[in-house]
Amino acid sequence: MSKLFESNNPMLSESAVDKRLQNSAITYGDVMTVDGAMNKSLILFSLLMVTAFIGYTNPSSLNIIVGAVGGLIAVLVASFKPNWSPIASPVYALLEGLFVGSISAMYATAYDGIVGQAVMLTMGTLVIMLAIYKANLIPVTQKFKTGVFMATGAIALVYLASWIMGMFGINMPYIHEGGMIGIGISVVIIGVAALNLLIDFDSFEKGEEAGAPKYMEWFFAMGLLVTLVWLYIEFLRLLSKLQRD
Repeated sequence: MSKLFESNNPMLSESAVDKRLQNSAITYGDVMTVDGAMNKSLILFSLLMVTAFIGYTNPSSLNIIVGAVGGLIAVLVASFKPNWSPIASPVYALLEGLFVGSISAMYATAYDGIVGQAVMLTMGTLVIMLAIYKANLIPVTQKFKTGVFMATGAIALVYLASWIMGMFGINMPYIHEGGMIGIGISVVIIGVAALNLLIDFDSFEKGEEAGAPKYMEWFFAMGLLVTLVWLYIEFLRLLSKLQRD
């Protein structure tokens, strides 16, 4: 997706989730569960992989644009109308797969073996952060969430500024460059993305505890996928910087 959106996951902020739950009167037959959200996450991931294969084998700028813009629209729809998440989330996964697949193909052409490495690092980070969450090694407190959201917002602003400057032919130093500083920036961004995974996991449990409507399983699953895509793209960037050096 766009650089801004790859670096932010606005769906799962504490205030935003609370507001959606408060506005969702439990007049629905079922409520969400952690298992249900996990199943929805697997479904969305499978859908993304299908179109990612298509994008990878047929890379094009059209796939990137359609995936980025369409995926962003789907996320915005779900953010403002979470009860539409059962539709918006699969649409997001399918469109985002086109983006991820085409971007991956372009990196693979320039850097040998980079895609497999990025996939393994992303999945490894997911497993490690889940273990950390389950062991409560990093408690997901309100202060923790606030700090992570502030860091994520700062990264989003930097990428937004970089994107705007790029439109005028100006490159922001270090962000997309190699060298120790550029690599260090990528490592920090990956760290923030990984911490967002803890908030994603916590949202599953908090949603179940709050008795959120069943459709919120799709909403929270979509939030997790947004974070994973961001993390994967950042690993691609980091690995490309390392190979350049």
